[in-house]
Amino acid sequence: MSKQVKVLFVCMGNICRSPTAHGVFEKLLSEHGIDHQVSVDSAGTHAYHVGEPPDRRSQQEARQRGYDLSHLRARKVTPGDFDEYDYVLAMDDDNYRNLAALCPSHAREKLQMFLDYGHNFAETEVPDPYYGGAQGFMHVLDLVEDAANGLIRDIQQRHL
Repeated sequence: MSKQVKVLFVCMGNICRSPTAHGVFEKLLSEHGIDHQVSVDSAGTHAYHVGEPPDRRSQQEARQRGYDLSHLRARKVTPGDFDEYDYVLAMDDDNYRNLAALCPSHAREKLQMFLDYGHNFAETEVPDPYYGGAQGFMHVLDLVEDAANGLIRDIQQRHL
C-alpha cells in the first residue's frame, strides 16, 4: 500500500465546523472502506478552545445524523501541519488567509478551500454557526456532507 493520505480540516476555534467535517469524514471513510488508507484531523487557527470537545450543538446535530464527535478535542494548527498533511482544508476565506500566512512556500498546493470539493451548493465558505440556532448547524452538516463526498472521490482518483 502507498503512504497514508492525511487530511486536516481547519476553522477558527476548532469546535464547530472543522470537528463536524472531521467526524463526518471519518464515518464516510469507514463506509467506503478506506479508513486505513486515509487519516483525518481538525484544528483551529486560534487557540480559544484548545483541549475542549466540539460545541454541544455541533455534537447534537451531528449525532442526529449518525456522526460521533465526542472523542474530538480542539487544537491549534501549527506550521508543521503543512508538512504532515496532504490536504489542509479551510472552512472560510478568513481562515484560508490565516493559514496562507503560516504556510511554507513548498506546501502551497496543499492549502485549499474545503467547499471546492462540494457540488450541490453555491456557497464557497462554510458559515460559522456559533452565534445562530440549530438551523445553522444543520446547514453546516449539509455543506460538509456534500464536500466530504467530493473529497473522497478526489482522494480515490488521485491517491488510491
